[in-house]
Amino acid sequence: GFAALQYWVATLGAELFLARTAFIESIIGVVLFVGGWRALKILAFPLFLLFFMVPIPAIIYNTATLRLQMFASSCAEWALSVIGIPVFREGNVLELASQKLSVVEACSGIRSLLSLTFLSLVYSYFFDKRTWMRVILFLATIPIAILANAGRVTLTGILSEIRPSLAHGFMHTMSGWVIFMI
Repeated sequence: GFAALQYWVATLGAELFLARTAFIESIIGVVLFVGGWRALKILAFPLFLLFFMVPIPAIIYNTATLRLQMFASSCAEWALSVIGIPVFREGNVLELASQKLSVVEACSGIRSLLSLTFLSLVYSYFFDKRTWMRVILFLATIPIAILANAGRVTLTGILSEIRPSLAHGFMHTMSGWVIFMI
């Protein structure tokens, strides 16, 4: 009933996030109705993971993405300067001697952040029963993902100074996969 009411209100207000979460809440309600509290307790974690399939509201997503872009570009500027590569940063654009690199929304690292937090939850659920370790693992994935993305932007800057074509296309995509796997 609560999920239906939430969906109705979300539809009236054209609020997609609430409408989508109402669907998951209705699944939780069905599990509770059919299986009772015991089934809900057993399935609580998998049901919680369903919330990861719901896209973040646009206002939160855009704010987080912009901040992550700015952080990655400023870290890359600092790192490139430290290793002796001349760089000028204006917002999220890095101007190198060979070319300009834009840290666009896709390079913000938010997808890696969401994927790693999801994977850390699943890993800790199956392989570690200590609650404090689960929390630490989950929280550790946040700075790891953010710093790894900043490292990727820095690596792209270094590669573009070696050969500008390495900053685009296949090598750019592969560097993202390699950093994510590490």
